[in-house]
Amino acid sequence: MTVDPRTDEGLMLAYQAGEVAAFEALYPRYRNRLYRYLVHQCGDARLAEELYQDIWLRVVNARADYAPLAKFSTWLFRIAHHRLIDHYRHHARDKMLLWEDAGEENAIENFPAPAELTPSAQLERLQLRQRIGAALAGLPEPQREVFLLAEAGGMSLEEIASATGTGRETVKSRLRYALSKLRHSLKDLL
Repeated sequence: MTVDPRTDEGLMLAYQAGEVAAFEALYPRYRNRLYRYLVHQCGDARLAEELYQDIWLRVVNARADYAPLAKFSTWLFRIAHHRLIDHYRHHARDKMLLWEDAGEENAIENFPAPAELTPSAQLERLQLRQRIGAALAGLPEPQREVFLLAEAGGMSLEEIASATGTGRETVKSRLRYALSKLRHSLKDLL
């Protein structure tokens, strides 16, 4: 399979013009980034998958109105941000499953280790994921969102500010505080 050399924005404009292959080239570019962002934000792999599908449906439905006023990634993650806000408005965050409580057997199935690793190495990886998940879950919501958009989404401060409707300096402060809290929470791993 050859990689389409067009930019994300170019692919979205081609899709807007009716070229389905452009969407098929664009979709895999964001599959992992968007999904990881959603899993860490909502803490439930099944819910993340549901939100993920809904976000792509919104992209498909909004294609006629798409205008490349910002990077495609900013536009996509802004849709994700608003979808998460809508979800939280309808569901209390404290009633949702935490990421580390999704079930050990599901966590191992969703994150398979290479076959050559021993069971103890697999358990160690699981415990590490749980520690990182707990550290992320312990961040205040705005700090976690900024951190995930930067790390999982690969977005710049300006793109995050645009996607969340927040000032650049506020985004910068939230990211700095998130990194500081994560370093403190995981200092024994560093």
